[in-house]
Amino acid sequence: MTFTRRFLLAAVPALALAANLAHAQDKVLKVATDATFPPMEFVENGKRTGFDVELVEAVAKAMGKQVEWVDIDFKGLIPGLMSKRFDMAVSAIYITDERRKVVDFTTPYYAGGLVAMVKDNSPIRKLADLDGKKVTVQVGTKSVGYLQEHFPKVQRVEVEKNQEMFNLVDIGRADAAVTGKPAAFQYVRTRGGLRVLDEQLTTEEYGMALRKDTPELTKAVNAALAKLKADGTYAAIVKKWFSASK
Repeated sequence: MTFTRRFLLAAVPALALAANLAHAQDKVLKVATDATFPPMEFVENGKRTGFDVELVEAVAKAMGKQVEWVDIDFKGLIPGLMSKRFDMAVSAIYITDERRKVVDFTTPYYAGGLVAMVKDNSPIRKLADLDGKKVTVQVGTKSVGYLQEHFPKVQRVEVEKNQEMFNLVDIGRADAAVTGKPAAFQYVRTRGGLRVLDEQLTTEEYGMALRKDTPELTKAVNAALAKLKADGTYAAIVKKWFSASK
């Protein structure tokens, strides 16, 4: 047997292995998140869970892929994506013009923003009902300025911590709390006896971030999101994590 033939025969298994590895990698979607922001992404009983987590898993399944999660601090998500450490970043990331300069986003997959939370038996049904009521907000958040500008008749009760804000509504010392939508729904989901008004004060949209050099992947993720919305999967995940009646 000639050297050339022996070399070629020996190379065949190595090439096959390389091809198999490449194929396996094609089936994996590396997604980074900061799992410290319930109900979007967090760790419960040692397992990563949340709205974003379930939605990404469903998107990957629709694409015929498996998710490989990468845990990273929020501030490192965009830089890590740009340096190609992972394929996608999903962690309650608002779509902004500044971020669009360096990464691409999918179509918006959920609308965040400020909401009002009240007791189940509260007569407050719409935002206009807040006028003249005691509304608690966290110091230093945009809730304070927003109420000052748009709801000047509200009696603001400013506190240092989110938990204090929720407690005041619980014990009846405030009629409502204005905070970020994810935090409000998480509290309602875990405590009960409260509800979030259907009408939002502000709307800011979340998007899944991808690199600018992977437009085909962005297109494929958008197609998967559209499929999930069409077949009811998306609505079921939204209902699970953001039902105002929980």
